[in-house]
Amino acid sequence: MEEQSAEGESPKAVLNCIDLSNPNINQSVNLLKQACTDSGFFYLVNHGISQDLMDEVFAQSNKLFTLPLNEKMKLLRKEKHRGYTPVLDELLDPENQIHGDYKEGYYIGVEVADDDPESQKPFYGPNVWPASDVLPGWRDTMEKFQWEALKVGKEVAKIIALALDLDANFFVKPEILGEPIAIARLLRYQDQISDPSQGLYGAGAHTDYGLITLLATDDVPGLQICKDKDTKPQIWEDVAPLKGAFIVNLGDMLERWSNCVFKSTLHRVIGNGQERYSIAYFLEPGHDCLVECLTTCKSDSNPPKFPPIYYRDYLSQRYKVTHADLHIYNINQS
Repeated sequence: MEEQSAEGESPKAVLNCIDLSNPNINQSVNLLKQACTDSGFFYLVNHGISQDLMDEVFAQSNKLFTLPLNEKMKLLRKEKHRGYTPVLDELLDPENQIHGDYKEGYYIGVEVADDDPESQKPFYGPNVWPASDVLPGWRDTMEKFQWEALKVGKEVAKIIALALDLDANFFVKPEILGEPIAIARLLRYQDQISDPSQGLYGAGAHTDYGLITLLATDDVPGLQICKDKDTKPQIWEDVAPLKGAFIVNLGDMLERWSNCVFKSTLHRVIGNGQERYSIAYFLEPGHDCLVECLTTCKSDSNPPKFPPIYYRDYLSQRYKVTHADLHIYNINQS
């Protein structure tokens, strides 16, 4: 097991803050480039999503997670990665965890009807929605959030493209983010106290899969990042919540795309005995997107480190590793 610092306290992470309303695009590009080569994490403010909407998303998330367990189990995650995931469902860091994460979640993807040919693809299909008489207004709130988060994600993707010396619209092209695998995930962490020395975590150490993640949190701390996973012992830094901001981090696909110029950084959640809510929005390339080394990130002295891969194949591999077998669901029904 890896340890905290000798004193048991983690240092505070210092993250750049990107203001989407800043008219000086060069300043934003420079701040983002520095963040993406340093920690792979930054704050995003003035992103355009109202605080009223974010408050409503958190309120509706609370209503879902406080339903009786038998009601939540009716909404259990399906093979399309939609719906409810119980406590202990995910095992993100099997080398250090003794069992799954002390969190429960709810996946909401891009809505694609069963009779749409696109629904035959692994990560497209209909969502699992709570009944309107059980949670009135719930679906409307979540779909509005998804729409607004996608717009924010695309604006961030434009700044990332410029930071990589690409055309601003590189990532928002139809073949990349025209039909993205964009997934919102509601999360509630249990009121457990994590103990890394005993393998107990709110969420085990992991990197995200795709392009970028937008993370909104309540005011309860818990998120930590490790800038250099190869340092022994690993140094974990606390990322403070910031009201009204998204915490943005890069995913493995962007690190791969950029030939490791940009970083996808290890992060985890350490529980302090308080219940904690967060909302993650994972913006990922489309099912048929071929990810291969960007032209601006390779040279004769720095050839591509990874072969091209279709995003659908990569994402399927990652999900199979991180989700526990269905027998765990039975444990949580007792």
